[in-house]
Amino acid sequence: MTKLYGSLEAGGTKFVCAVGDEQFELVEKTQFPTTTPYETLDKTVEFFSRFENLAGLAVGSFGPIDIDPNSTTYGYITTTPKPHWANVDIVGALRKALNVPIYFTTDVNSSAYGEVIARKRKGSHVDNLVYYTIGTGIGAGAIQRGTFVGGVGHPEMGHYYVAKHPMDVEKEFNGVCPFHNGCLEGLAAGPSLEARTGIRGENIELNSSVWDIQAYYIAQAAIQATVTFRPDVIVFGGGVMAQEHMLHRVREKFTSLLKGYLPVPDVHDYIVTPAVAGNGSATLGNFVLAKEVADKLADKK
Repeated sequence: MTKLYGSLEAGGTKFVCAVGDEQFELVEKTQFPTTTPYETLDKTVEFFSRFENLAGLAVGSFGPIDIDPNSTTYGYITTTPKPHWANVDIVGALRKALNVPIYFTTDVNSSAYGEVIARKRKGSHVDNLVYYTIGTGIGAGAIQRGTFVGGVGHPEMGHYYVAKHPMDVEKEFNGVCPFHNGCLEGLAAGPSLEARTGIRGENIELNSSVWDIQAYYIAQAAIQATVTFRPDVIVFGGGVMAQEHMLHRVREKFTSLLKGYLPVPDVHDYIVTPAVAGNGSATLGNFVLAKEVADKLADKK
């Protein structure tokens, strides 16, 4: 019987469940809103329970999450501000219901892994990659020499403090993050656009100065990734970066801020949007991670 591998993108807005075959090709996919933990996880279990030959499952979750296998709260979503979801044992609930090996990581780590796999499929040798999602929130995953970067926990690169844009200084705008004044997420995530202008991002005109403010912060994220990890490529996903004009603005500001301090590839190859269409990076990454965790368990038997 053909083995199948599961992918769960556990997002703060929606859960995306998918099953792929041994070639990591999509077999079936569904999504539903993230409501209460009980209701959302029940729908998740209902979907994956239909596949008797499910060999493994990878979960890429919104966070913060506990990824330390030695921790008593391993597999939990921890201090999230999302109502009802703090301290939810997501891995425990899925493992009990499905009885399959589970790989647990952040949603952005799953996307980063998928981007590495996609590039290798196309013949590009990429072992060092940073993936940012710029949407309702900001998160990042980093891979060095093919391995996720992290220690007792995962990086929280969306909460770096950044240098404020002069217009934000003038207007005393400190961002929308409930935890920090002046962090990247608070100043550059999608809700910051509406907080500054009173207009939802998709309705703001392209010639608005707010896009340059946004690009200024996102370019700083690329600078931080460059000086910290020295990656082969930096990928920006998420709704804010889906607009082509933003990629051009970020590349331009990145070049201006870096000032030639470090050698980097051509900016058009270095700062890019996802190689996997339709926000599918996390799904592909999860399929491969699910296979790896299943194979690891099989080797121990």
